[in-house]
Amino acid sequence: MAGIYLHIPFCKQACTYCNFHFSTSLKLKDQVIAAMMRELELRRDYLQGTPVETIYFGGGTPSLLTADEINSITELIYSLFTVNELKEFTLEANPDDLSTEYVRSLRHTQVNRFSIGTQSFRDEDLAYMHRAHNAQEADYAIKAAQDAGFTNLTIDLIYGTPGLTDAAWKDNLAKTASLGIQHFSAYALTVEEGTALQHAIARKKTAPVEPEQAAAQFEILMEQARVMGFEHYEISNFALPGHHAIHNTNYWMGVHYLGIGPSAHSFNGHSRSWNVANNARYANSILQENKLIAEEELLTKEQQLNEYIMTSLRTMWGTDLAIVEQRFGRDYRNLLEKNSEQFQEKGRLELKENKLVLTPAGKLFADGIAGDLFIFTEDLT
Repeated sequence: MAGIYLHIPFCKQACTYCNFHFSTSLKLKDQVIAAMMRELELRRDYLQGTPVETIYFGGGTPSLLTADEINSITELIYSLFTVNELKEFTLEANPDDLSTEYVRSLRHTQVNRFSIGTQSFRDEDLAYMHRAHNAQEADYAIKAAQDAGFTNLTIDLIYGTPGLTDAAWKDNLAKTASLGIQHFSAYALTVEEGTALQHAIARKKTAPVEPEQAAAQFEILMEQARVMGFEHYEISNFALPGHHAIHNTNYWMGVHYLGIGPSAHSFNGHSRSWNVANNARYANSILQENKLIAEEELLTKEQQLNEYIMTSLRTMWGTDLAIVEQRFGRDYRNLLEKNSEQFQEKGRLELKENKLVLTPAGKLFADGIAGDLFIFTEDLT
């Protein structure tokens, strides 16, 4: 199976913490959409006939698209790719876009899942992040989607925000459960290079982010999610049983995917490619020259292994040593198992049914542990 991701690089306004590619000017919207549809045609062979089971509109703000625009893109995908049984069609949406009328219009599309950028149910947090919506709109958007018959919803939450007390964070989580949400993603607020948040903190115009606060609230998150009945199936993702995100889970499992649009990434197992992160250059190159501006990296055996370690270790299923041996050889499996012993001794990793799985304590250090487990050519000599 495979997935298709479409990056819609437009937003009404810039959130202070965001480092994704987007523009707050919509003047190139029609050209970019036309170029994305042409890119689908240019890359119709990328998935080599593998059936597509998920489509994901991300961004940016895909909810700036009309239902007709979504349908036009969808119809083209169906005409170019093998789509036998589409399991999941996700549209990322900002709460302020999900009016009753807009949500109802989306009932006439293939969209069957919303990813709503709630971030918080507290106006103080939303103002700090410069979000375009308020807490009341977040609540309304979720209920509008449910009232229109959409039963598969996920929301994003952010913790570690200055002023977000532990009690307030618990209230955000409780609110999520009370709204009947089946899935949510929760991320620590991070200060990315070049963002408005970084500049504001550097100039002492806003309160800094405290890592200790984020770590404490991550532990609260794990415990309260467990009590609420949510499975912690990936470092930042929680779902009621049977409601795991198919598209993103496929990412973590190494399933191939095609990324369409400015800055979008693609992966076919042996290489990774990414499109130019510039709307004008992207659109002009495709529409005027029939050429896609993109870079490609061929992955070495060790890079493929390390990518598998990085993504699989983030999940509750862990890194399967049998898969490592099958795909990369016994020497790699033996070295990985040996390297993991120090983390098992510290109580941060467990070996369960031939799989390396992070413990709750280890999840606080997931990226660092994965990096220390990486294997390079010289390690085998």
